[in-house]
Amino acid sequence: MRAIVFDFYGTLTDPGAEANRRVSYAATATALGIPADVFWAAMSHSFPERVVGRLGSTRDTLREIALRCGAEPTGPELDAAVAAQLDASLQVRPPRPGVLDLLDKLRADGFRTGLISDCSSELCEAWPETPYAPRIDAAVFSWREGCRKPDSRLYAAVSGRLGVPATECWYVGDGGSRELDGARRAGMRPVLVANTAHPGAAALRSDPDPYRPDLVIADLEELPALIGT
Repeated sequence: MRAIVFDFYGTLTDPGAEANRRVSYAATATALGIPADVFWAAMSHSFPERVVGRLGSTRDTLREIALRCGAEPTGPELDAAVAAQLDASLQVRPPRPGVLDLLDKLRADGFRTGLISDCSSELCEAWPETPYAPRIDAAVFSWREGCRKPDSRLYAAVSGRLGVPATECWYVGDGGSRELDGARRAGMRPVLVANTAHPGAAALRSDPDPYRPDLVIADLEELPALIGT
């Protein structure tokens, strides 16, 4: 096994932070002049479009969502909304405690590190400035690829960019979007991060994976012992 491919939200990020998403969107709604509950509903409903890039950049997305909500923001209002939305995305992606040191250790031990994330434009646009970026050798985003987990093309893409056959890759995730079964079918060895210290986190995952792999860890800090580093 020469590489470890990670999920992002709830795996590398703090699992408890996802609960901040609805509150964090309120500032974007205010900037657009849309009631917060209306904006939240529109964003939630549009996720299948946003996650595969159909609505374009964050600016294009917010313009489209505003129109769907009956608002026509001015240029300055849209500028403020984009700034608020990018700030909101920071609030839902803080690193899980210890995860940056873990990534450094895994790479120092000789593992290549990859990422597959079902995400909208905000993460892609901000990725180079995140603390994760210099620690991940190959990052694959659904927004850029035009497909989402468990689509086999995502697993093939990260394997190809890592230069490591799928059969020599671990896949580590919290189980949303049927990702673990997708990894298994791609030939990777899946590991479930159960997030037992965050019992409410699983309820926030869309399309939970009915497949449960043999390898399960309560928290990401247990991964080195599992894989023998």
